[in-house]
Amino acid sequence: MKMPFMQAVRERVLVLDGAMGTMLQERGLKAGQSPEEMNLTAPEVVAGVHRAYVEAGADIIVTNTFGGTKAKLDHYGLGDQVARINAEAVRIAREVAGENAYVAGSIGPTGRFVEPVGDMSFDEAHALFTEQARALIDAGCDAISLETFLDIKEIRAALIAIRELSADIPVIAMLTFEEKGRSVLGSPPEAAAITLEAAGASIIGSNCGLGVDGIYDILCAMRKVTSLPLISQANAGLPILKDGVTVFPGTPDEMTAYHDRMIGLGVRVIGGCCGTTPAHIAAIKDALSGKQVAFTAKEDDGTTWISSRGSFAAIGKKHPVALIGERINPTGKKLYSQELREGKVSYIRREALEQTELGATLLDVNVGAPGIDEPAAMERAVFCISGAVQTPLVLDSSSPEALEAGLKSADGKVLINSVNGEEKSLAAVLPLARKYGAALVCLTLDDAGIPAEAEGRVAVAQKIAERAAAAGIKRSDLVVDCLTLTVSAEPKGALVALEAVRRVSELGLNSTLGVSNISFGLPCRPLISSTFFSMVMAAGLTSAIVNVKETPMMAAWRSAMVLLGKDVNAAGYIDAYRGQAVGATVQPATAAGTVGTVQAEAAQPEGVRGRLAKAVINGELESVVPLVEEALAEGLSPMQISSEALLVGLDEVGRRFGNGSFFLPQVMVSADTMKAAFARLKQELSGGGLASIGKILMATVEGDIHDIGKNIVVTLLENNGFEVIDLGKNVPAAKILDAARTHQVDAVGLSALMTTTMARMDEVVTLLKSEGVKSFTMVGGAVVTQQYADEIGADLYAKDGMEAVARIKELLAK
Repeated sequence: MKMPFMQAVRERVLVLDGAMGTMLQERGLKAGQSPEEMNLTAPEVVAGVHRAYVEAGADIIVTNTFGGTKAKLDHYGLGDQVARINAEAVRIAREVAGENAYVAGSIGPTGRFVEPVGDMSFDEAHALFTEQARALIDAGCDAISLETFLDIKEIRAALIAIRELSADIPVIAMLTFEEKGRSVLGSPPEAAAITLEAAGASIIGSNCGLGVDGIYDILCAMRKVTSLPLISQANAGLPILKDGVTVFPGTPDEMTAYHDRMIGLGVRVIGGCCGTTPAHIAAIKDALSGKQVAFTAKEDDGTTWISSRGSFAAIGKKHPVALIGERINPTGKKLYSQELREGKVSYIRREALEQTELGATLLDVNVGAPGIDEPAAMERAVFCISGAVQTPLVLDSSSPEALEAGLKSADGKVLINSVNGEEKSLAAVLPLARKYGAALVCLTLDDAGIPAEAEGRVAVAQKIAERAAAAGIKRSDLVVDCLTLTVSAEPKGALVALEAVRRVSELGLNSTLGVSNISFGLPCRPLISSTFFSMVMAAGLTSAIVNVKETPMMAAWRSAMVLLGKDVNAAGYIDAYRGQAVGATVQPATAAGTVGTVQAEAAQPEGVRGRLAKAVINGELESVVPLVEEALAEGLSPMQISSEALLVGLDEVGRRFGNGSFFLPQVMVSADTMKAAFARLKQELSGGGLASIGKILMATVEGDIHDIGKNIVVTLLENNGFEVIDLGKNVPAAKILDAARTHQVDAVGLSALMTTTMARMDEVVTLLKSEGVKSFTMVGGAVVTQQYADEIGADLYAKDGMEAVARIKELLAK
């Protein structure tokens, strides 16, 4: 009898099987046919693929259910067969595996992005994954394998859904990364690892997209922030076209070249993705012979890791004191309170941008104004901030409903502010933190109020820690707020807080304080607050809720980081104050030397043109139409507004995307802002709209039902002044030819996500040329390369949407 799956993972490195789709295609899968349907119509073929991998030495075989959600099966008219298709897949695999291999139920992405980047809600994604996972678990799979996900938010929804069904089933969670070391939506490996572990993954890693060398680099980055076992499921090199067939050139020997380093890193499952065959799996199995070692988890150093889609932050003794920006809070802010009542987000976006630029490590988000729908306001706020900046979030609310709305909307692992020692609070907040994988700010008060002495506050912290542990929340995910009482009313307030912070630090817990509360009611408040800040950092404080716009507070923080040895060689301090004369009054500093650096902006136009450009750059959807109205009132023509303002802003967005400071979610927010501006401008033009700079035909080739990447390119082309004819997905070559002739397009753009459909691009390009169509051809997609484009004779290749726009502009200009 096989030992439990995770026990086997700890004792030895397991070999997972290789590619399924290409193997099925070799055995009769037709272009445009659902691979999952073969579980019903040709189970013996599916079993044959599994058997080949088991005979090659695979310890884990993965079910033929990668596209087994209702969202995917609907494309083939099989949406009502989810339970049957997934259950049959497990049955087929179990019969082949016997006692020789484990069966992992495969779940792939739905083909849509989750809001606000896409149009799928968290609840919709959650329901889709719940349905498929329930079928796989009920059928008896040994583990679940989440593979080839592009969107951290979507895979997080899948993990949360699975963990609601089963707290025990092992879950492998893999994101796909590009050569730049980020996912297509901008997630670095560290942020992905933090989010996946928090959401309940048992094993994390990466598959597809990269060869074994690239996967190794991704896993090295993940290991810095997680102690979980890792998985490597690399492609057999990058695809090339050979004799009209897509092949992967990676040899079995190349696939095993990194084994020693992988094992040393803590990789416990090694398999293959696109292009791997039973021969590759046999080579991997042989290479592991005699190299088996037991898994030793990395020791938890007490760091509280927080993540967003595109970034991550640390709270802990080994790290600089984390700064939690406090400004997104309606208390005492009439403008913000009014915007909340009106459903607007301009204040939130502006504060998110400014606080991030000034050095905030995390952003506190509070929308608790009277007379509003707080859950809806929290969702809007989280969507707004995640589209504007990469800074991780602290959700600040006493409403469990608002917290849950924010947790669903978030891209990563957030910090909840807060839970306290009251029974009502513990019962409401701990389950939310556990379900959604959040860390917690723990207020040291309980049903009896705020203890007057440090000992009492520490006792409350210990109580919360015990209850959190019982709920399955790690000790390192607790950040204790020792509470700051104003010294004008409580003369011992500062001393008690200092002692509580010291005691909490000795217990190995992280801490935070709302530092500026200490000075309430006193003159020259920043002087008292910044002095207290320095004292409490020396006492062991690991994070603080502060106003990063206050120069004395930031000066105290930078100075303390040097003196406490957390600013190596005083590099951050020097960057912030370089050029200031000795003895000079400290001047406000930018983010230099804090968290990241200020993104240099190219010179923008003056006046309303510049404000319009900035609105596009920052994605200021609410303000862009009023700015267009202002520009029109000043006498600017629609073409001037477009070319001298809006497109200038979009060019800056493209520049930032190119240098890696902007990512796809920010690009899409800017695109939505452009769309709103163009819609208003078109009302000023008689008979049509803004003049097109070119006509582009876009299509996903026949047999491929994935169109996320193509849709992004369509949006960006339209917002750059192109007229786009979008034929959708699974488009036959003949239909593309007819449309190209009918619309007399300047270029034809082709997309493919799967290796099995890449060859269709060659068919389309060949057909267009043979029929004398003079349009340029452009190809792109996750599996497409420049080499492949050259081999099929395409005029250009683009690796992403922004590059597609730039290259088609360049080509048409010639």
